[in-house]
Amino acid sequence: MQVLQVQLEVGADPAEVGRARRWARSRLAGSGIEADEPVAETLILLISELVTNAVVHTGCPAVLRMLLPCIPDGPADAPGTVRVEVADRSARPPAPRHADGDDTNGRGLELVDGLADRWGWQPEGVGKSIWCEVDRCDAGVAAVTFEGATYDAATFDEAPRGEAGVAYEAV
Repeated sequence: MQVLQVQLEVGADPAEVGRARRWARSRLAGSGIEADEPVAETLILLISELVTNAVVHTGCPAVLRMLLPCIPDGPADAPGTVRVEVADRSARPPAPRHADGDDTNGRGLELVDGLADRWGWQPEGVGKSIWCEVDRCDAGVAAVTFEGATYDAATFDEAPRGEAGVAYEAV
């Protein structure tokens, strides 16, 4: 199977996260992953979390890369793995945290761990790259449970705000 790699430079401004999401949606659609597919929503959420972490916690520009399976004229449920990487200039390793009920942040890597099929990080140049992979052939939508409430990629935006169990805060 062929793989297409695309990348976007992201500035050190949190407003860049929205631009990264829009860019990623267009690249996913261009590779045959339509916006209404559950895997697309999962990938956009993962991209949002990784780019937000890079921009907010390092204060440096970052590079978003996606490696997409290239299946010309393939069916919508064609197998393949999508890899997302966010590289930044900070050599400090990611530090997963556990957020308490009223905390408004600290859930990013828990979400990545719950939604991605695999994730990790590695040194890259003077900084690091955090990556995750989602297998497109999975039939179900990944879900994450926080404090007894379960959220999937399709329902994160409808999750109640400011209450215990909130799994995602849009930036």
